[in-house]
Amino acid sequence: MRFLHAADLHLDSPLRGLDRYEGAPVDEVRGATRRAFENLIAVARHERVDLVVIAGDLYDGDWPDYNTGLFFIKGVAQLAEEGIPVAIVRGNHDAASRLTKALRLPANVHQFADASPETKPFANIGIAVHGQSFATAAVTDDLAAGYPRPLTGYFNLGLLHSALDGRPGHDPYAPTTLDVLRGKGYDYWALGHVHAAEIVCREPWVVYPGNTQGRHIREMGAKGCTLVTVEDEAISQRFIALDVMRWDTLSLDIDGLPDLDALLDAAKLNLRQRLAGSEDRALAARVQVQGSGPLHRQLALQPETVEQQLRGVAVEATNGRAWIEKIEFRTRPLLDLDRIAERDDPIGLLVRELRRFATDEAALRDMADEALGELRRKLPAELREDRDALGLDTADALLELLGEVEADLLARLSGDEGA
Repeated sequence: MRFLHAADLHLDSPLRGLDRYEGAPVDEVRGATRRAFENLIAVARHERVDLVVIAGDLYDGDWPDYNTGLFFIKGVAQLAEEGIPVAIVRGNHDAASRLTKALRLPANVHQFADASPETKPFANIGIAVHGQSFATAAVTDDLAAGYPRPLTGYFNLGLLHSALDGRPGHDPYAPTTLDVLRGKGYDYWALGHVHAAEIVCREPWVVYPGNTQGRHIREMGAKGCTLVTVEDEAISQRFIALDVMRWDTLSLDIDGLPDLDALLDAAKLNLRQRLAGSEDRALAARVQVQGSGPLHRQLALQPETVEQQLRGVAVEATNGRAWIEKIEFRTRPLLDLDRIAERDDPIGLLVRELRRFATDEAALRDMADEALGELRRKLPAELREDRDALGLDTADALLELLGEVEADLLARLSGDEGA
């Protein structure tokens, strides 16, 4: 017996942070979440699986029109032709309260109710799926605690959209614990909500497959689903990539580079290597130009010119298969920061404080709460709710902002003309 476990498809969600420019692979980006879903359907048919389960956030919110729902129905209808059933729960993004439009689902699709947990037995394949959908976008109750007892003689699968007892960067919806999941006596827990693939536990199996298509720079690497095989009571799983575009970061260090041509050559080489590593998928890369050296002055005086040249290199080096999502200039003049940190003046104090924040996550968060708290309160509600859009609540994002500020600020305060 085999089944596919997917989650967080976010159909028709746009990829974020991609500026359009001549030569960029626009066609690769448009409809990326749809093509990842098409890949899911193709894998299910090719592998001849017995069941497909989707652990929430099939959609990204209410549909602008019915085409999103019709696209899903078209895909699962292909599975119906192969006799493959589908079981889904709704998550926070496609909760009943967020969807005002509806279409009748094909007979091979079972969507779990949101009023209470239920069990759907698939007698012909010996699987009993237990699940409950989200009624509202913010579910704070432990849904798993109320899931039914396992069915005797069946492979019991729990389908749940949950952050468990907390996952960095994810809202704590439907919180639960491994002890609660173990106590249900199920064979496998198919989870959703966390966009990074993770095997949480193997006794029993508790798995996040991650989302099927990365949507922004904080969702880097391969994205897809999990193929689970059950044979003689032994369970094994294999990750299968479904994404059509990968996100990555590329760091270029100007230390030792004599001129701009050397920087562009380094970018060309690195982009080709990253594209090869993306398994022939289109690539969206954030380029970080960093380090110190004589090239800093030219970059600081002509950032727009250098940016366009880097974008041109991406088109040339990859035949338009790589897209530069953003270019960050973090270079600095040849400053002796250790010497400056020893100075008994405001600039020396600033260097010491910046270094302290870089190594003390708690202090960095406290500073960010104080400095950015008022800004967060003034943001529109949709931006406050969508942490992925800003990333101001994560230590990595705050360190990234700190790095962007440090070099330019120190250069200006030190009187460097190229800053």
